[in-house]
Amino acid sequence: MPTPKIDPKYHSQLIKLGLNVAYYRKLANMTQEELAEQANVARNTITKIERTGVVQGMSLNTIFSISEALDVPLKDLFDFRDSSKE
Repeated sequence: MPTPKIDPKYHSQLIKLGLNVAYYRKLANMTQEELAEQANVARNTITKIERTGVVQGMSLNTIFSISEALDVPLKDLFDFRDSSKE
Protein backbone atom coordinates (compact mmCIF):
# COMPACT_ATOMS: atom_id res chain seq x y z
CA MET A 1 0.00 0.00 0.00
CA PRO A 2 1.48 3.39 -0.97
CA THR A 3 2.24 5.97 1.72
CA PRO A 4 -0.57 8.52 1.87
CA LYS A 5 0.25 12.00 0.67
CA ILE A 6 0.82 14.43 3.53
CA ASP A 7 -1.18 17.65 3.41
CA PRO A 8 1.34 20.55 3.49
CA LYS A 9 -0.70 22.36 6.12
CA TYR A 10 0.29 19.63 8.62
CA HIS A 11 4.00 19.81 7.84
CA SER A 12 5.06 21.73 10.96
CA GLN A 13 2.90 19.60 13.27
CA LEU A 14 4.44 16.38 11.92
CA ILE A 15 7.92 17.81 12.43
CA LYS A 16 7.02 18.75 16.02
CA LEU A 17 5.58 15.29 16.63
CA GLY A 18 8.85 13.77 15.40
CA LEU A 19 10.87 16.09 17.62
CA ASN A 20 8.76 15.07 20.61
CA VAL A 21 9.30 11.39 19.84
CA ALA A 22 13.07 12.02 19.70
CA TYR A 23 12.96 14.06 22.92
CA TYR A 24 11.11 11.41 24.93
CA ARG A 25 13.19 8.61 23.42
CA LYS A 26 16.40 10.32 24.52
CA LEU A 27 14.89 11.12 27.92
CA ALA A 28 14.26 7.38 28.31
CA ASN A 29 17.90 6.68 27.30
CA MET A 30 16.72 4.56 24.38
CA THR A 31 18.26 4.16 20.97
CA GLN A 32 16.10 4.30 17.87
CA GLU A 33 16.59 0.57 17.53
CA GLU A 34 15.42 -0.08 21.11
CA LEU A 35 12.33 2.08 20.63
CA ALA A 36 11.55 0.40 17.32
CA GLU A 37 11.81 -3.03 18.92
CA GLN A 38 9.58 -2.10 21.85
CA ALA A 39 7.05 -0.35 19.60
CA ASN A 40 7.14 -3.27 17.15
CA VAL A 41 8.06 -1.10 14.15
CA ALA A 42 11.08 -1.01 11.86
CA ARG A 43 14.05 1.07 13.01
CA ASN A 44 13.90 3.12 9.83
CA THR A 45 10.31 4.05 10.76
CA ILE A 46 11.61 5.75 13.92
CA THR A 47 14.41 7.38 11.92
CA LYS A 48 11.91 8.76 9.40
CA ILE A 49 9.55 10.03 12.11
CA GLU A 50 12.36 11.84 13.94
CA ARG A 51 13.93 13.31 10.80
CA THR A 52 13.09 17.00 10.46
CA GLY A 53 14.15 17.50 6.84
CA VAL A 54 11.51 15.22 5.35
CA VAL A 55 8.02 14.88 6.78
CA GLN A 56 6.94 11.31 7.47
CA GLY A 57 3.33 10.47 8.11
CA MET A 58 2.49 7.60 10.43
CA SER A 59 -0.47 5.50 11.37
CA LEU A 60 -2.34 5.90 14.62
CA ASN A 61 -1.25 2.37 15.54
CA THR A 62 2.38 3.48 15.23
CA ILE A 63 1.80 6.56 17.37
CA PHE A 64 -0.01 4.51 20.02
CA SER A 65 2.77 1.91 20.03
CA ILE A 66 5.48 4.56 20.38
CA SER A 67 3.60 6.26 23.20
CA GLU A 68 3.26 2.94 25.02
CA ALA A 69 6.90 1.94 24.42
CA LEU A 70 8.10 5.29 25.77
CA ASP A 71 5.63 5.13 28.68
CA VAL A 72 4.58 8.66 27.75
CA PRO A 73 0.95 9.76 27.65
CA LEU A 74 -0.22 10.13 24.07
CA LYS A 75 -1.17 13.75 24.70
CA ASP A 76 2.45 14.56 25.59
CA LEU A 77 3.60 13.54 22.13
CA PHE A 78 1.18 16.15 20.78
CA ASP A 79 2.20 18.89 23.22
CA PHE A 80 3.80 21.15 20.65
CA ARG A 81 5.82 23.85 22.31
CA ASP A 82 5.94 27.18 20.53
CA SER A 83 9.65 27.86 20.17
CA SER A 84 8.96 31.54 19.47
CA LYS A 85 7.68 31.92 23.07
CA GLU A 86 10.67 30.25 24.74
